[in-house]
Amino acid sequence: MSQIKSFYKSKKRNKMVVDSISFAAVILFTALTLLPIWWVFRSSLMNNAEVFGSTAFFPKNWQFGNYNFNPNAFNYFKLVGNSLTIVVPCVVFGTVTAVFCGYAFARMRFRGKKFLFSLCVGSMLLPGMVTLIPLFIVWAKLGLVDTYWPLVLPYLCGGGAFNIFLIRQFFMTIPKELDEAASIDGAGYMRTLLVLLPSIKPAIIVVALLIFITNWNDLLTQTIYINSPDKFTLIMGLKAFVGSFSTDFGKMFAAICLSFLPGTIIYLIGQKYFVEGIVMTGMKN
Repeated sequence: MSQIKSFYKSKKRNKMVVDSISFAAVILFTALTLLPIWWVFRSSLMNNAEVFGSTAFFPKNWQFGNYNFNPNAFNYFKLVGNSLTIVVPCVVFGTVTAVFCGYAFARMRFRGKKFLFSLCVGSMLLPGMVTLIPLFIVWAKLGLVDTYWPLVLPYLCGGGAFNIFLIRQFFMTIPKELDEAASIDGAGYMRTLLVLLPSIKPAIIVVALLIFITNWNDLLTQTIYINSPDKFTLIMGLKAFVGSFSTDFGKMFAAICLSFLPGTIIYLIGQKYFVEGIVMTGMKN
């Protein structure tokens, strides 16, 4: 009896040691992840001398004036508005069309479904640089260069292969008995989709977050298609601002902090569903 008790005590002690090490590792990796973000923020509250001459964890003199930008140099709210003009339609159109496509691949029966789905998934292996020039030529011939349409219209075609795959995998986890019950009540494909939508809420939020983050930070594509300064997005305005204020590092870091603030807020709001959606993808029943 004493041996059994000692065995369980030893097992419990080992579990506590493992949990403590795991917790310490999580704290360490979290600190390493947040350190660069804090370093950028603390640098945004310093002058040039402190940025290069001080290794203090906190600024000696908090220079909040670095966040007071000249609108002609960095019009933050106009740039954010331009970014949202692109991002909001992309999120709405991309999420809705991804749901339709994912539902079709998961539930509907039609000729060539497996081939089309394989083609869709296989397109994720195609580097974006391969299609960059052909797409630009097409949009240029349509006269849509220097407009937001080349950035928005592609999201009317399914929202991206990965998003379609993610939604389809979520639909595959839902028992088909729900479809059959809806069919018995006289529901067609659209009404059945509306019945299933609450069950894939995490996946919908994940897709919306991915589309938001992708388009918010897409400097390359936006630089290719947008030329007019009054149409610059936040990430393009930040690039231009950093180039023109290469000697004022405090203001540069302040602009960088403001640029990733909206994306961080959006992610923090939906992080619960983001993690849940990634974890549950591909799980059956």
